[in-house]
Amino acid sequence: MSPVSTVDSPSSAADPSSVSASLKIVTRPAGTRTVVVVSGEIDIDTEQAVRRALGLALARSSGGLDLDLAGVGFCDCAGLNVLLSVRGLALADGKTLDVRAASAAVARLFALTDTSSLFSRRTGHKAADGVVNLRREHSPTTHHLMEEKDVSDEAEELRVEVGQLKRAMLTRPVIDLARGVLMASFGLSRDDAWSVLVDVSQRSNTKLHQLAEELVDSVNGAPLPEDVQQRISTAVTEISRPA
Repeated sequence: MSPVSTVDSPSSAADPSSVSASLKIVTRPAGTRTVVVVSGEIDIDTEQAVRRALGLALARSSGGLDLDLAGVGFCDCAGLNVLLSVRGLALADGKTLDVRAASAAVARLFALTDTSSLFSRRTGHKAADGVVNLRREHSPTTHHLMEEKDVSDEAEELRVEVGQLKRAMLTRPVIDLARGVLMASFGLSRDDAWSVLVDVSQRSNTKLHQLAEELVDSVNGAPLPEDVQQRISTAVTEISRPA
């Protein structure tokens, strides 16, 4: 797992030994809440580190977290799962998790999974260049139906949340698509295809999602680098060898 640079508020000790070019997390107190600024990539390589950092920040805050994800250049479903998990912890503890600003990559993920409303409890945030600010509000039609049926905001939001979470679970990231390419190309099982991806990623020092994107692109005609082809061939041969 890639190390993560985490910087706390001046009153807290930073960890100068944890430095990474791919991810940086900065936290600072803001009244009863904690602001967490994340920049870099949130994927399968960094998800556990992000989960630990957000969990620690949540434990230190009495009101919850305000996330600034404007500097996140890449975020896949592994990152979404982290946010949903930490949000669940916050709600269970009577707190909230609010995404104040999101990069285009994060906003696109939220749009594809229809989960943006789960991470915004306020409206009217000021927009910045290249940053998407999230809003949470019911449409006039929804309000009208709720009034007619005497449905509470809480009950309606719960129904919406369940539907959004189901759609999020059905979203297949590029890594799963790449796994399917390997399964179809080499007759591998799902677990073996995953092992090949991880092995090639580690041996070539390539981010897993980048390797997956190259594999998926190769299906559409983009040339796969020769060294990657060789590493995949070697990994498939090794994993297919009888025990």
